[in-house]
Amino acid sequence: METLVDYAGPADTGGPFARLTLNSPHNRNALSTALVEQLHQGLRDAAADAAVRAVVLGHTGNTFCAGADLSEAGGGDPPSAYDLAVARAREMTAVMRAIVSAPLPVIAAIDGHVRAGGFGLVGACDIVVAGPRSSFALTEARIGVAPAIISLTLLPKLSPRAAARYYLTGETFDAAVAAEIGLVTMAAEDVDAAVAGLLGGVGRGSPQGLAASKALTTAAVLDGFDRDAERLAEESARLFVSEEAREGMLAFLQKRAPSWAS
Repeated sequence: METLVDYAGPADTGGPFARLTLNSPHNRNALSTALVEQLHQGLRDAAADAAVRAVVLGHTGNTFCAGADLSEAGGGDPPSAYDLAVARAREMTAVMRAIVSAPLPVIAAIDGHVRAGGFGLVGACDIVVAGPRSSFALTEARIGVAPAIISLTLLPKLSPRAAARYYLTGETFDAAVAAEIGLVTMAAEDVDAAVAGLLGGVGRGSPQGLAASKALTTAAVLDGFDRDAERLAEESARLFVSEEAREGMLAFLQKRAPSWAS
């Protein structure tokens, strides 16, 4: 299987942390089934290593994550397409929940574009550093769907006014705005230096202290997963297999305006 997520443990990073790198630049680190499975495995590997105190989630290429891999949208009759969409939504839910529930702090190091489902990963991370080449846009509505699953991690972080604005307009914003609205922790000119500073502080924590401290900050988010995840997975799938979404995704892949565009 092609390696889409690179894993480096403490022996390779030179510190008490593991690094997971999204490495599928050919499709802008889109959330294919294979990439999600490998990311989930990397999180499990980090949690199983007693030497790891934190995980740094980074990326290659100019995009952190472009969201769902639309080339996997597939065809077939509606029931099979719906079942596939539900399965993929649950898969995405599981990897976001794994980040939130991990006993290790997860720090995102972003210096590239974030789109659609990539926001779910950003929202799930405990600390997020975004560099000057970062840009953000929630464009789901433009292809006939909605940011359903990723709302599990986004809505607890964003201000309500910011969520309404960026969910509905799909407009692009930068790292400074992302920090202002609570999506990221800080905007930094030098992402590596900022992450190194954060790791210096996290590295002083004990495994028990870090896990218990993180749990205090994630309890309400996990309650939201338990309450809403299945409903949102089904809602996401319903939208994904709709005629409007088929037209929206086809228009995106064909680089043309969808039928509803004025």
